[in-house]
Amino acid sequence: MELYLRWLEKHEMEPGEETPIGLLLCTEGGDEQIELLQLDKTGIKVAQYMTELPPREVLMNHIQKSLAEAKTKFDNC
Repeated sequence: MELYLRWLEKHEMEPGEETPIGLLLCTEGGDEQIELLQLDKTGIKVAQYMTELPPREVLMNHIQKSLAEAKTKFDNC
């Protein structure tokens, strides 16, 4: 993916466009492994997706956790 993103950046970007990003969708994965890969420095993002909707309580907890993390990141900018 890194090679493809750099190719796009070199050959396909138009003036004024942002640097391209890649997105990896995973059903599971270790946060530590993803952090060690330092993909955020390369323009590659990792996102988790669910193959089925979890129980409402689990989903609400996941959403609240994500919102709290985003707020913390935003407040530290």
